[in-house]
Amino acid sequence: MTPALDTTSADFDLMVIGAGPAGQKAALQAAKLGKKVAIVEREPRVGGACVSTGTLPSKTLRETVHLRSLLGRRGLAAPGRATMSQLLERKAHVVKHEVDIIQGQLDRNHVEVIRGEGRFESPHRLKVVTRDGMHRSYQSRFFVIATGSRPVAPKGLALDDARVLDSDSVLDLEQVPRTLVVLGGGVIGCEYACIFAALGTKVTLVDRRDRLLRFMDREITDALAYQMRKADITLRLGEDFEDINLVNGTGRVEVRLRSGKVVLADRLLCAMGRASNVESLGLDALAVSCSATGLVQVNEHYQTTGQPNLYAVGDVIGFPSLASTSMEQGRLAACHAFGEAATTFPQSFPYGIYTIPEMSYVGATEEELTERKVPYEVGRAEYSETARGQILGDHTGLLKLCFHRESLELLGVHIIGEGATELIHIGQAVLAHGGKVTYFRDNVFNYPTLAEAYKIAALNGINRL
Repeated sequence: MTPALDTTSADFDLMVIGAGPAGQKAALQAAKLGKKVAIVEREPRVGGACVSTGTLPSKTLRETVHLRSLLGRRGLAAPGRATMSQLLERKAHVVKHEVDIIQGQLDRNHVEVIRGEGRFESPHRLKVVTRDGMHRSYQSRFFVIATGSRPVAPKGLALDDARVLDSDSVLDLEQVPRTLVVLGGGVIGCEYACIFAALGTKVTLVDRRDRLLRFMDREITDALAYQMRKADITLRLGEDFEDINLVNGTGRVEVRLRSGKVVLADRLLCAMGRASNVESLGLDALAVSCSATGLVQVNEHYQTTGQPNLYAVGDVIGFPSLASTSMEQGRLAACHAFGEAATTFPQSFPYGIYTIPEMSYVGATEEELTERKVPYEVGRAEYSETARGQILGDHTGLLKLCFHRESLELLGVHIIGEGATELIHIGQAVLAHGGKVTYFRDNVFNYPTLAEAYKIAALNGINRL
């Protein structure tokens, strides 16, 4: 049982550890409820890995690369081979702007930012050590742990060699490699494989699983695999590496697979998962439960197991580890802490994957519906059936609706192609409010748009009945 805290002696109502997306939204929500709030952040600027090395930089790089490739796809002369410094120039501008926006929001809402690294002394007391070695203890009624995650490498693989990269150090490349081997076929591995392939790099992706992104609808990920192969990406699925050698004299990396295959490349990108940043928090002394992989265990309100005044959100609690879902978790945790009713639609959280082409989905996959024995039907629309798809030069995009055969209730939306992560929100709104596939049949969409694919897919699915 957590000892009661004399609220009159507390420095803050809520202290948030970590200024990434999850931490920001928790702090801002509490501040808007009139609470005294602080964020503890060990890095020089707010935003977390999302802004500095993760989501924002990689998506900015992806967008820059994608725009260059679109010129060629639309029959226009693309500029010559780009250098990494040119590609990352836009990234620096976007990151600075986002950091300024976040800092401005915290300042306007009177959220105090404490620079340093926090460690719990008790369930209500946090000691913060600054970069210059100074330390001070703070008391707070509630805490939100939002310390994020970091890349991890397989045992024995040194990340201190310039030839071996992770999702952080890949942004420090000085030139585009001619060849690249990517270890890991998850979200990060697939995204960077597509980015470098679009730059002309010969990419080999190795993953021990027999298919990419198993949490997504198989038809969509099969379409991605086809497009990746078409982009000259070699997929070694169902394969694991046995040994990695940094070949002296050649400056290359040799990856030996257990099947006997050998892959040589200029650079190796390790994208085999991330680890929670919780080791230095002192959670063991508070009896806060963590999994074997370091994920903090929480209940449906994001309260930690063992200490109900401590909440954990974002990457530290695991899947889906997306910036969007982490923000919502932070908001919900702050609302629960202070007894504020909050409405959310977890069954309709959208998932966006920024490969080339990009993908997004909301709701159930065909595999999930089959396993649950739900009678469903599918409606499909090819981008090539829309005038907008022809204008954009996207002839391979696909929008897919899953709906109940009897009630016609929308159950899932799955998209691969240009604008997928934006288009998904139309389906998300209908699904969140229990809408039917007939909504798309009976609605009018602007012409020419990709959104017309919803109507085409609805008609296709209804015709199947």
